[in-house]
Amino acid sequence: MVEPLAAFVRAHDPDRFLCALFAPAEKRGALFALIAYNHELARAREAASNPIATLMRLQWWRDAVEEAAAGKPARRHEVAAPLHAAIADGLLDPAELTALADAREAEAAEEGIVTRSAFAAHLRGTAGALAVASGRLLGAGGAALPALQAMGAAYGLAGLLRSVAAHAAQGRCLLPHDALAEHGLAPEGVIAAPESAAPLVRTLAAEGQAALAAVRPALVPRGAVAAALPAVLARRDLRRLAAGQPVPVPRGFGDRAAVALAGFRGRA
Repeated sequence: MVEPLAAFVRAHDPDRFLCALFAPAEKRGALFALIAYNHELARAREAASNPIATLMRLQWWRDAVEEAAAGKPARRHEVAAPLHAAIADGLLDPAELTALADAREAEAAEEGIVTRSAFAAHLRGTAGALAVASGRLLGAGGAALPALQAMGAAYGLAGLLRSVAAHAAQGRCLLPHDALAEHGLAPEGVIAAPESAAPLVRTLAAEGQAALAAVRPALVPRGAVAAALPAVLARRDLRRLAAGQPVPVPRGFGDRAAVALAGFRGRA
């Protein structure tokens, strides 16, 4: 079951796939299941025709987690089945998985993300919480968990900032409304002309750089480095975005090499 799941993660989340290769072999399958689950949650709004349908998709996944925790049979789905196995084996915490689904509801809200504080909470509850769940799976605890949450949130910020145009093409804007207003913008304007958000993107990226620089990667134990490695890419991407430069797609050799070097050293 690990090989098809690994192929799924590699196709849909190549950044985290690369990082997961530095996890201990015996935990890698559960980590792939966690990353694949996060992908399904992240695409809920994109795949749904309206906010209500998005909430229904998120509830489907909450139900799948609840059923696995209760010892019920696994659902017939390429991600739900290995996720069920990881929960049944005690490798993933159902409460953390449910919280990841809950955090995605902000993306279905008609009013969008209104304030900077709500925006920060969204990043902590999605990419940040994924990094924490990954770290717990790999044996991290204590002070490492807040560090992982901050590093994960930074990666989430970079991902959201580099996706402004893609979100606009879907009729969405996930940038905080109060920050947009500071730059004389509104969500509708960004959806119509995503390039208009470039000054705000640079501002938020610079703020993300500063926040990430304050994190102490050494708090994360070597065995859990795979959970922290997305921060390597966040650091590089936020620097590009703050300078108004594009993030290469697909990743170039420099990005992949930076992750590999950090993985072999055991510190992000």
